[in-house]
Amino acid sequence: MIEILRFIGGVGLLFRDVCKELFRGKFYWKLVAEQIYQIGLRSMPLIVITAVSIGMVMSLQFGLGLEKFGGKLYVPKLLAVTILREMGPVFTSLMLAARVGAGIASEIGSMVVTQQIDAIRALGTSPIKKIVIPRVLAALVTLPILVSMANIVGNAGGLIVGAVELNLDPNFYLLKVMTTSSIQDYLSGFGKTFFFALFIAVPSCYFGLTVKNGTKEVGIATTKAVVVSSILIVVGDFFLSKLFWIFEKMI
Repeated sequence: MIEILRFIGGVGLLFRDVCKELFRGKFYWKLVAEQIYQIGLRSMPLIVITAVSIGMVMSLQFGLGLEKFGGKLYVPKLLAVTILREMGPVFTSLMLAARVGAGIASEIGSMVVTQQIDAIRALGTSPIKKIVIPRVLAALVTLPILVSMANIVGNAGGLIVGAVELNLDPNFYLLKVMTTSSIQDYLSGFGKTFFFALFIAVPSCYFGLTVKNGTKEVGIATTKAVVVSSILIVVGDFFLSKLFWIFEKMI
């Protein structure tokens, strides 16, 4: 319980420092661009493969299940809404947490062990400004883009299985996806990505910065970063879904 409270307090203080220093002093555009490349572009193959696989599997499962009740024609609608609202944002964020969260924690942890963080402080530069903020901003920029791409690729995977395995007309499939998916479905999933980006970047930076006792603790911090980020994404998804549902009802 003490460790959980320490984590909540530490992450809260780190996020406060990020918000305070974001608009102070020099802004390192080059470091942000480098992190966008590392987090975004280098994650694209993993996200594309994951999204296609999810779309194909879900289309097959929905089709085989609904075929017994004569509901195979509802596969495009069900798949599109499920991917847009849940599967696209959640699975993309989990894949990014596994790849990027581990990388951030291990990289910053290694910098702490090799005293590079102390050297940055000695030179009069804030580690938050130079190390944490570029990674947080890069996650906030790239995750929504990756989720948008995953939504398209996932529905394309479903279209392929729908045409090949379920004998659905591709034009009919595409028409159903375009006509039944609403902007609320897309925004509900898209809005979650900014929270998920913070759930990945801030805890990963926190665990990296709290490494103390040599290289052995770097591995422990890396594991904690992935586990905690994944738990925050899965648990936070429920509350965010409920929150967006309430907003939709109000509108």
